[in-house]
Amino acid sequence: MSNSDWRREQRPIVIEDTDIDHMGHVNNAVYLRWVQETVIAHWARIAPPKEFARHLWIALKHEITYRRAAFAGDRLTAVAELEDFRGARSTYRTQVRRGDECLAEAFSHWCSIDAVTHRPLRLARNPRGRLNTQLL
Repeated sequence: MSNSDWRREQRPIVIEDTDIDHMGHVNNAVYLRWVQETVIAHWARIAPPKEFARHLWIALKHEITYRRAAFAGDRLTAVAELEDFRGARSTYRTQVRRGDECLAEAFSHWCSIDAVTHRPLRLARNPRGRLNTQLL
């Protein structure tokens, strides 16, 4: 895995019947669920189990641009990339893709909080030194 690959999470998306709205396509709110699931999956993959259990992530802000609709039966992929992290905060760019076509793109800001106190919890200045280095 290259140095930049540790910042990236890619996962297939399964469209459920309940994801389809009254207009016959995936409801816009569902895209936000996919963004959250992908960002959390990224943290689960790169963090050692002890750190994963210690840090919870809460969304501070999502900015999403919808470009095309998704429909039942579409084969989609979510791709999240960690753009920045400072202290307890991180920024991700996540795309929902159908093949090479970007259906939606979200920029989201997250805050790490302590799982017990629910207070902001800073990440190491160099997460590569703290996170599972075999993935880096």
